[in-house]
Amino acid sequence: MVMYTVVKTGGKQYLVKDGMELTVDLMDAEKGKKVELDVLLKFDDEGKTFELGTPFLKEKVAAEVIDNVLGEKIRIAKFKAKSRFRNVRGFRSKLTKLKIVKV
Repeated sequence: MVMYTVVKTGGKQYLVKDGMELTVDLMDAEKGKKVELDVLLKFDDEGKTFELGTPFLKEKVAAEVIDNVLGEKIRIAKFKAKSRFRNVRGFRSKLTKLKIVKV
């Protein structure tokens, strides 16, 4: 029986289980540090147990920060016809890789 949880971090929700690696928005934690994530929902794959928080459960999910990385580059291009205006910029989001230690 595998336990799944829905956790919330950075204004987004993620479905996680034990040993899973997850990429989230940048967190204020260094490489190798332990962090705790808020749990919204907890259930198993067989459908026997189901816990729903209002809004959170008292339990927390333990995760370890693997690394802080940059995401893929996004190219932003602006163009106006007949005025010789071209503007190209790039953007790379800052992300944190987590490994779920304990659900």
